[in-house]
Amino acid sequence: MGFFLLLFVILGLFVSVRLFLYRTTLIYRLKKWSHWIEDQIHEHQSLKVPELDENNQENLFYRKVCTYLNSLSTIEDSDNTNLISGKKPNGVVFCLDDDQTIQDTFLGARVSWTNRVEKIGKTNVCKKTFLLKVKMKDKRRILQSYIQHIYRASEDVESRCKELKLYMNTATLTDDYRSRGRWSSVRLSHPATLETIAMDSDLKKKVKSDLDSFLKSKQYYHRLGRVWKRSYLLYGPSGTGKFSFIAAMAKFLSYDIYEIDLSKVVDDSDLKTLLLQTTRKSLIVVEDLDRFITSNSTTVSLTGLLNFMDGVLNSCCGDEKLMVFTMNSKEKIEKIDPSILRPGRIDVHIYFPLCNFNSFKALANNCLGLKDHKLFPQVEEIFQTGSTMSPAEMSELMISNRGSPGRALKSVITALQINGDVRMSSTPVSGKPGMRLHHNGVVTPEDSSSMTETSNVFVMDGSCSVPVVKEIQKLYGLIRMKSSKKIGPSDQFSGSMERSR
Repeated sequence: MGFFLLLFVILGLFVSVRLFLYRTTLIYRLKKWSHWIEDQIHEHQSLKVPELDENNQENLFYRKVCTYLNSLSTIEDSDNTNLISGKKPNGVVFCLDDDQTIQDTFLGARVSWTNRVEKIGKTNVCKKTFLLKVKMKDKRRILQSYIQHIYRASEDVESRCKELKLYMNTATLTDDYRSRGRWSSVRLSHPATLETIAMDSDLKKKVKSDLDSFLKSKQYYHRLGRVWKRSYLLYGPSGTGKFSFIAAMAKFLSYDIYEIDLSKVVDDSDLKTLLLQTTRKSLIVVEDLDRFITSNSTTVSLTGLLNFMDGVLNSCCGDEKLMVFTMNSKEKIEKIDPSILRPGRIDVHIYFPLCNFNSFKALANNCLGLKDHKLFPQVEEIFQTGSTMSPAEMSELMISNRGSPGRALKSVITALQINGDVRMSSTPVSGKPGMRLHHNGVVTPEDSSSMTETSNVFVMDGSCSVPVVKEIQKLYGLIRMKSSKKIGPSDQFSGSMERSR
């Protein structure tokens, strides 16, 4: 008897659950039908929000709408919603699918959004548009307030979970690409930060101060009638951490990176198009500027490059941006047109030298967790002979032998000794033009009297000796600031970070 009673109860629960699910599904269907009937009765207006404006520049409102719609709770109930990996480990986020429609309500009015995606011709290039459908009777009452609501809500979402991106220009330029845009992007996942960069602490403070001052100087720049932008030149041998520093700057500012490969730029007009399609709060990077300038195969003229750096177009769309240029070879500086390095086009110069003992200790601390070791004096002694190597080479040796700090340091010592022997055998004859090797491993030109005068010079190694600082002063006409003087907005803007008598 008890068995049949239990079976009856289970069967009753099963029927109740099925009835509940049926009623829930029925209610959902009835709700959709009622909305459909209501849409047929009322007159609607459709408003388009295209991804690109008439100048092929990104429509900032499109990005705001995308952020807003992907944050709505109704996206979870929509058909064909995409699930993509989020920033958190094992996390996913909802994302609109192509041609997907979702509903939203505002001030009692119901509106719908459709993610319209249209292919251009027979190519894989697509034209993206958000289509807003609103009742004519509600349009005047809610539209302006609704747009402001979208701006506020999207900015709140972006501030809470902004994901930085690295943009790269595409390889070819066709009419289809002109209509779609030249940039493709990936998530900026580089782990470098200004805290982890192996840099002298005083220099790091100056860089942070300069960037922080830039972020707060919008009104100051505009009061002077100047574009709110700043330009950096990072120069030094390969493997000295220039791109890691760029990634760290982007994270500090919360700016996206737009990396321009000049070999993929067709002409001056194409370079302008790339600049037009960058957004505010972006860091625009041009690597190996020296190679581009001295190459005969480039399709971009010097005039086009100058206009890109500080021309009329830059003044129109360069607000709230940083431009960063990198160079590997200091020997080619003499061949660079002086107009390229003038303040306004290049505001701050940061030199990335090869390793010395201070940078070695920073790397040993980061890679091996060593603040001191019995082999440190031997390493310091080798550095004093003039031997050096790049931070990338030294880091790789430490990482490869991280299981045994002693073995890692011995491998560094061996590599430094080999590099020192090679440098001694290639030292220029006294009195002839060449490179001067200082005791801390910083290589500077023998003759720098003809170098162009520009603005700030920061040296990655803050422990440089006076002769090295003087070489860099001659190289760029640096004027050092008294250490007791604080940097004000005018100093930051004019590029006089360091001055001396």
